[in-house]
Amino acid sequence: MSDKNDLAEDRTDWAEDRTILANERTFAGWMRTGMAAVAVAIGLRAVFREFEPTWVAKAVSSVFIAAALYVYWAAQASAADTQKRLSDHHANAQPNGRLKTLAIILAVASAGVGVILWML
Repeated sequence: MSDKNDLAEDRTDWAEDRTILANERTFAGWMRTGMAAVAVAIGLRAVFREFEPTWVAKAVSSVFIAAALYVYWAAQASAADTQKRLSDHHANAQPNGRLKTLAIILAVASAGVGVILWML
């Protein structure tokens, strides 16, 4: 009976490790989504450069920047919550601080893009 319990525990540990890795992939996917929103903001500003009044194009671009900031925050919060519930066994999970740092860097850079778009 002990062998069956050991195998069941191994399978549970492996499943938890897969979930940790899936959580990191999901976080990365959300970071890409946020960066895509910033790219759309830049693209809108470029496409509507001659649009009058210019504040309309800037405002729409700002909505995409705001969406990117929200995506970064939500992705980091969700990844951290999931990570807290799991224990890594064989997989080495990224520390929550590293995920938060990445989200902060991307948020600051995206906000900077928004400021630059308004200055153009």
